[in-house]
Parts: sequence; structure tokens; C-alpha cells
Amino acid sequence: MVIVLCGDMTAWRTDPLRYWKNHPAEKQEMVKAVLERKYDGNPQNLRDEAVRSCGMAAQTIMLAARQMGLDSCPMVGFEYDELAELIKLPENHLIVMMVVVGKRAEDASARGGQLSLKQVAFANSFSHFRM
Repeated sequence: MVIVLCGDMTAWRTDPLRYWKNHPAEKQEMVKAVLERKYDGNPQNLRDEAVRSCGMAAQTIMLAARQMGLDSCPMVGFEYDELAELIKLPENHLIVMMVVVGKRAEDASARGGQLSLKQVAFANSFSHFRM
């Protein structure tokens, strides 16, 4: 199975309160105002949210696949424009990544390398970061 994870760059405008429908109207209006401030006219925030949301969805799919005894792999680096055309992606959407799920044909190749813990973690501030 190939799953194409896409972000709807206008989702914040389309029924923005759908996730807050069980909250008081006052809170709903506050959330709507926050969404407008964050996303209206800010394509970088829209893109960041699409990437963040699709990344979390991809991880959830991969964990669920493993729980079901399946293998998975995230994929980037393909021809995004060609895929968008193939799946008839609406203009207001962004392809973030793909995840393939199934049974592996062979074991994965050895990892190409891994950064040391001191290169990816810090304590209290970045001033302790050393390469």
C-alpha cells in the first residue's frame, strides 16, 4: 500500500471550528481568531503546519503498521509534480511525503550512519551544543 500524505493549505478556513464544536462559543471564537492570525497571509506557517501534521500522521501510520505485523518506510525525493498530476491533487494542497506499508521482501540495508547524542540533544540551552 502506498499512502500519499498531503496537507490542505486552506484547511484552517474550511470549518475551522470542527475540532472545537463541543466547546463554549466564546472559546470557539477565540480559537478562530488565533487561526486567522497565525495562517492568514502567512504561507510559511501554512507549510510548516502541513509538514508537522503529515509527519505526525506518517509516524502514527508506521507505528500502527508495525503493531499489525507489517513493515513500512517513509519516502521523499520522488517527482512531486508528476505525482500531484497523477492523483489530481487540488491546487491548494501540498504533497509532504509518502509512506509504503506491506511485507518486506528482504531485510533493510544497514543504516548509513547516525549522529551522536551530543549532536542532537542539549541540556537547558543550545550553548552546550557541540559538533
